[in-house]
Amino acid sequence: MTQPTLTIGLFSPSTPITAVSPLRFKRAQAFLDAHGVRLVTGALTGQSDGYRSGSIQARAAELNALARDPAIDVIMAAIGGMNSNALLPYLDYATMQAHPKTIVGYSDVTAILLAVYMQAPAYRVLYGPTLVAGLGEFAPLVDETWTNFQRVLADAETFQAPAQWTDERANWETFDHPKQLRANRWGWTRTSRLAGRIVGGNLNTMSGFLGTKYFPTFTADDLLFIEDAEKDIATVERSFAMLKLAGVFDRVAGVVLGKHALFEDAGTGRRPVDVLLEVLAGQPLPIIYDYDSCHTVPMMTTPIGAYAMFDAANATVRFTAGPQA
Repeated sequence: MTQPTLTIGLFSPSTPITAVSPLRFKRAQAFLDAHGVRLVTGALTGQSDGYRSGSIQARAAELNALARDPAIDVIMAAIGGMNSNALLPYLDYATMQAHPKTIVGYSDVTAILLAVYMQAPAYRVLYGPTLVAGLGEFAPLVDETWTNFQRVLADAETFQAPAQWTDERANWETFDHPKQLRANRWGWTRTSRLAGRIVGGNLNTMSGFLGTKYFPTFTADDLLFIEDAEKDIATVERSFAMLKLAGVFDRVAGVVLGKHALFEDAGTGRRPVDVLLEVLAGQPLPIIYDYDSCHTVPMMTTPIGAYAMFDAANATVRFTAGPQA
């Protein structure tokens, strides 16, 4: 029997998805098993406390236990939700810094990812798939998400955007019909090429810890990466304005804006990038938009803190440890 080449520890920082969606959870487990990956489930797997998997202290304890387990290579969230920010004061950043692993998730998990990035910089932080939402997807979409994630883990450098993508809601628990796929492209303003240290995550989640020690400190060498999903245009304007008022747009070299799954434009015909341009009010900040590290599938994985070189015209990105000569 082939020995597992990777051990993933599962934590549930917010929504009790392993209890709510057991079929999708089992499908994700089977996917990892088929790929020779050992899964260590956290203490809150299968548990539910209404809107969350457990109390604040229980959720923090689950993640801390996985961080302290020397057998685990990657800590992966089950899914996001709304309340990951409540865990931030109680995480064992000292252990994380002393015994670094890789942590991965997206959406609401942004709060934890960026807190770890700031407080335990030895950790490798990936904005990538969660177990149930990402790896519980049906083939062939899940395969492309997984391949991209594996290549990031293996320190591959150059990545091509998926040829097609979708944000259709179908096929969560069971297979209803093949999802409708759209031809993929990235857009840009001012320039199709951007380079810098890429830092960020889910825009809506950032409002829950902006201005704290867990929020990134941006510099003129950084690219602000932001994405959101299932929000209406009024909420998106408010979130972009929040970053403007906080001075974030004044401190970065450019913005990388992810696709917005199931965006509600309130009949305006405007896209998220149109709203962002209005909020910027002529500020000459270049934007690459419709990047695939977001709530659409297949999902590209973004290594937070890596040096990223985007070529939007060719829909490629290269990740390295620093600027290349």
